[in-house]
Amino acid sequence: MEKTINIKLKIWRQKNAKAKGAFEIYKLDNISTDTSFLEMLDILNEQLVSERKEPIVFDHDCREGICGMCSLYINGHPHGPDTEVTTCQLHMRKFRDGETIIVEPWRSRAFPVIQDLMVNRNAYDQIIQAGGYVSVNTGGVPDANAIAISKPNADEAMDAASCIGCGACAAACKNGSAMLFVAAKVSQLALLPQGKVEAATRAKAMIAKMDELGFGNCTNTGACEAECPKKVSITHIARLNREFLCAKLKD
Repeated sequence: MEKTINIKLKIWRQKNAKAKGAFEIYKLDNISTDTSFLEMLDILNEQLVSERKEPIVFDHDCREGICGMCSLYINGHPHGPDTEVTTCQLHMRKFRDGETIIVEPWRSRAFPVIQDLMVNRNAYDQIIQAGGYVSVNTGGVPDANAIAISKPNADEAMDAASCIGCGACAAACKNGSAMLFVAAKVSQLALLPQGKVEAATRAKAMIAKMDELGFGNCTNTGACEAECPKKVSITHIARLNREFLCAKLKD
């Protein structure tokens, strides 16, 4: 027999970045515990539309834990109380019958609110554009194993590349730091031969852009790693620091 729960939702509503926001309370009954969190919000929006009320704005795309757009702060945790999942992978079985669920947008100066629960995460795109690329000869296609890369380096580069840029690290950080995101994007290239061409400038350019966009400094509290849905390790931050210092010494 399908299990259902009744819940109360305390959701942040805000017209735009300049408007003053506030929490509004909604009730939903008989929500299947097999329902995903975003499907639950869909149900709420259908209810609001039927009542001729303004639906809640929230961001989503793939709903498969790949795109990182489902950026919601749920009961004090980025992406909710479950671990190693994005909001779209969170299911209502993680909540109790009669529970009040608090839903907010990312709280970071660099991620201004667009409306309600949707924020502008373009700052991450700008950091990528500042230095997250490689220069390669795109002539003939080489064999896949033409460039020898050690298995440990390849594995660590892939772990760094698993970052989906959702922004949970910056939202979880008390300083609003994007160091884990920047470290992952630098690390995935620093570990590979293809990333050596821009190695001297990449870390400097990306850190400079991060500072310019208003992200805070890293104080190694570890909240970013704890809340990251892909469990990107803070050891990548150490590599970012090494890359940055080496570039400065070369200068």
